[in-house]
Amino acid sequence: MQIKKILQALPSLSISDRLKIAESALQLVIQEKDSLTKDEQKRQLILAAMTAIADYTPGSELNIFSDLEGEDFCDDFR
Repeated sequence: MQIKKILQALPSLSISDRLKIAESALQLVIQEKDSLTKDEQKRQLILAAMTAIADYTPGSELNIFSDLEGEDFCDDFR
């Protein structure tokens, strides 16, 4: 089954069925991760780090709130 068809079918399923699918998918990912060699794990970590670099660049959504660091945002707790 193609990913697009699976994603289209999800809204019509019960929450219980969606959770079962998510749990099964997560178990498959964990099994695959556990079967990787140390070199394969290292390559995946490098790829993940390279992918995340954009998230930490100035102006990215991940650190957009860092502009507020040190500012009081609620006066109720003083």
